[in-house]
Amino acid sequence: GGVSQTVVIDPFKPPPAFQPLGGVAVLADSTWAAFQGRKKLKIDWDNGPNETYDSDQYKKDLQETARKPAKVIRSQGDVDAAFTSTTNTFEADYYVPLLAHASMEPMVALAEFKDGKVHAWVPTQNPQAVQAIVSSELGIRKEDVICHVTLLGGGFGRKSKPDYVAEAAVLSRKVGRPVKVVWTREDDIKFDYYNAVAAMHMKAAVDSNGRPVAWLQRSVFPPITSIFDVSAVYGDPGHLQQGWTDMPYDIPNLRIENGAAKAHVRIGWLRSVANIYHAFAVQTFTDELAHRAKRDPADYLLDLIGQPRTLNFNGVDYPNYGAAYDAYPWETGRLRRVTEMVVEKSGWGKRKLGKGAGIGIAAHRSFLTYVATVVEVEVNDQGDIRIPRVDTVVDAGLVVNPEVTKAQFEGAAVFGTSVARSGEITAKSGAIEQSNFDNYPVARINEAPYQTNVYLVESDAPPAGVGEPGVPPFIPALCNAIYAATGKRIRELPLSRTNFGKQS
Repeated sequence: GGVSQTVVIDPFKPPPAFQPLGGVAVLADSTWAAFQGRKKLKIDWDNGPNETYDSDQYKKDLQETARKPAKVIRSQGDVDAAFTSTTNTFEADYYVPLLAHASMEPMVALAEFKDGKVHAWVPTQNPQAVQAIVSSELGIRKEDVICHVTLLGGGFGRKSKPDYVAEAAVLSRKVGRPVKVVWTREDDIKFDYYNAVAAMHMKAAVDSNGRPVAWLQRSVFPPITSIFDVSAVYGDPGHLQQGWTDMPYDIPNLRIENGAAKAHVRIGWLRSVANIYHAFAVQTFTDELAHRAKRDPADYLLDLIGQPRTLNFNGVDYPNYGAAYDAYPWETGRLRRVTEMVVEKSGWGKRKLGKGAGIGIAAHRSFLTYVATVVEVEVNDQGDIRIPRVDTVVDAGLVVNPEVTKAQFEGAAVFGTSVARSGEITAKSGAIEQSNFDNYPVARINEAPYQTNVYLVESDAPPAGVGEPGVPPFIPALCNAIYAATGKRIRELPLSRTNFGKQS
C-alpha cells in the first residue's frame, strides 16, 4: 500500500495544554508506507519563539537564580541570624536535567469520527482528558467521545497527556475514515512533556556536633503549570509540596524558597515528578553533612528526622497530594521507622564490602508513602558502576496486594537507575538533541540492580501511593553509595556527565 495524502495540522495557540502539536501528517495504507512517505517530505519550518533556547545557557541561568534570594514558601525561626552567628556553614548546589519518559511503546492512537461522534482506541492513563481535548478540538460534546482504553505499553506520566489522541481524531474527521496515528521513537523523545530541569541551592549552619541549627533550601524549575498558563514561572503548591515545602527535619531555623524559571518546552508529569530533583538535593546534602561531621550517614539521617511527631504546616499552602490531612498526616515517626528498618534489613555497617564498593542511604515521603532505601554499588577503575543489591522498606499504609506493590518498588529501582545513569535531554538552537535509545539510553539488564529486596511495613493506616514513591530515595542513595565507594561527590545528574556509568 502507498501514501494516500498529506494533511497539515495547524500549530496550537499557546498555552499548549494537551493540544496537538501541529505539523504535517502523512496518511497511507500501512505504517511502513507512512514512514517512508514522511522521509520524502520537504518542509519549510518556522522555528517559533524558542529557536534560541539553549539548555547549557539555561542551566547557567537556573543555577544563578538558585544562588539568589527568592520567593519564601515556608519559614520558621530566624535563618539569617543563625547564619551570621556562626562561621561553621556549608553550602552546595545540585542539578537535574530535563528527563524524557521513553515509554516502551511510543504514542499511538486509533480514532474514528462518524456521525458527530468519536470512538478512540488508545493506550492512555487518562480517558477523561481524552474526552476533554477531543471534544474541545472537534467542537463536539464530551459524551460523544467514547474512549476505549487498551493496554498501556508503558506510561510513566506521558500517557496522561492525550495530545496524540487529538491528532488522530482531527485527522479522522479531515479524511472521513478511521486513522491510526503512530509516533516514531524520535517523535516521542523530541516532543515529550519533559520532567522539569531543576537547580537547587542548599545551605546549613551546624553546631559543634555537625548538626544543623539553620537550614536554607532553594529550588528553581520551569513549572508544569506553564503548559496551562504561559506566564507561570514559579512552582505551584502541588509540586512544591513534593519533597520541598514538607522538609521534615527537626531543625529550629528553616527557610524554603522557590525561584522563577520560564519554560521553553512542554513540561509534564513523569514518575515521581518534582520529588526526583528535590529528594536528590535534600538527601545528598544530608549525606554530605554527615560525612563532614564524621558521623555515620544512617545515624545522622535519623538524628535529623528526630523524634516521632506530626508536622505542622501552618501558614504553608500544603495540598498533601489531594488527601485530607487528618487522614494522612505527615508523621516523622513513620519515616524514622522505615529508615531504622532498612538499616537493619540491609545489614548497614555490618556487611563486608569488596574493593571499590560502597553503600548509601536515603529516605523520603511522597504520594503519602514513606520509603527508605539502601543501595550498594561497585565502581571499577574505569568508573563503570554495578549495583549488586538494593534494600527498600516501604510504609504505604494498608497494602491490599503485596506482590503488585513489591513489583512497583523493584521497577522503581530500574527506573531510578535509568534516570541516574543517563537521563538527560538537552537543546541547542531551540531543538532537542536526543532522538532514540542511542543518545537517550535506558538501563539495560546488566546495568539494572542485580537484587532488589522490598520490605513492606504492616500498617492499619489508610492505603497510599506505590507507583511513584520508590524512585525519589533510590537516586540519592545510589549517588551516596558512589561517594562511599570512591570519595567522589555527585551533585549533578546524570552520572554519565561525571564519567560514571559509561558502557564498558
